[in-house]
Amino acid sequence: MTKIIDLSKPIQYNKEDPWFMRVKIKHKPHRKAKWLIRALGLPFRLFPKDFTGWADDLIQKLGVHSTTHIDAPWHFSPTTNGARSKTIDEIPLEWCYGEGLVIDMRHKEDFDPITIEDIKEFLSAENLEIKENMIVLIMTGRDKYNGTKDFHKKGTGMGKSATEWLIDQGVKVMGIDSWGWDLPLPYMIQKAKESNDPDLFWEAHLVGKEYCHMEQLVNLEQLPYSGFKVAAFPLKLVGASAGPSRVVGILNED
Repeated sequence: MTKIIDLSKPIQYNKEDPWFMRVKIKHKPHRKAKWLIRALGLPFRLFPKDFTGWADDLIQKLGVHSTTHIDAPWHFSPTTNGARSKTIDEIPLEWCYGEGLVIDMRHKEDFDPITIEDIKEFLSAENLEIKENMIVLIMTGRDKYNGTKDFHKKGTGMGKSATEWLIDQGVKVMGIDSWGWDLPLPYMIQKAKESNDPDLFWEAHLVGKEYCHMEQLVNLEQLPYSGFKVAAFPLKLVGASAGPSRVVGILNED
């Protein structure tokens, strides 16, 4: 039997989200469609029995980074390795489906970056290995803050060297259940200003290598560390830096 675990957060308005990320969706009731159909030429007397019209919905605001999504290389930089970076509609679909691996980093404290050593210690302790084209999911447990005003302010995140190391193992798509891939945005801004270091901000995003990462995953604790597939297909938004995605883990329980 196949079991599917939903790793995507709901797309809905949340007043606690940062102002620049709030989703707005207008839900249109069935009755409004009756007048549209009448305006298009169908008399009321010819409406099907018990027809109340169709429901419809309008996405008034949905930033591509506002919910569970995949960031394309274009998000990080206009060029990668001297060539134009791929936008989300250009990433190979083969990258978005494959064997999954969960790396459990729930023990990491807020603002303590995940290192190569952290990942290697986990893999060794659990007798796991990273294979080429795996989809690697970093579990921090910070999805518990999802929907709260502190979601983007708390958590650990991937360091630059750890991100590069995963890419060098042949990983094309990786993901995390925190708000972002790096350490929390307000914290990075603060530390960059305190240290006067221009290389500190967004260091894990700016590795200069071709890969994609997912942000704002949920329910990673429902997956085993290995032995499952991940499907993570983004919306095909032409020229976009990311795509909202319905990410799922697929387990064969036979």
